[in-house]
Amino acid sequence: MNKNVKKRFGKNLQKYRRQRGLSQEELSLELDLDGSYIGKVENVKLNITLDKIIAIASYFGIEVVDLFK
Repeated sequence: MNKNVKKRFGKNLQKYRRQRGLSQEELSLELDLDGSYIGKVENVKLNITLDKIIAIASYFGIEVVDLFK
């Protein structure tokens, strides 16, 4: 993913997470990930796999594409 796409993904992930009132750690644990994983993705410090993107979209009840808009 190029840097702009990663930034957009991170911002959208943060938006959906905050709408649910979850901390980064809470969402990480909900998705059975390391506690700091979501923070690293939101801050473009970590590349995320397609499987995890699909799991996040499913958790929020949205389409995968919504995380990239």
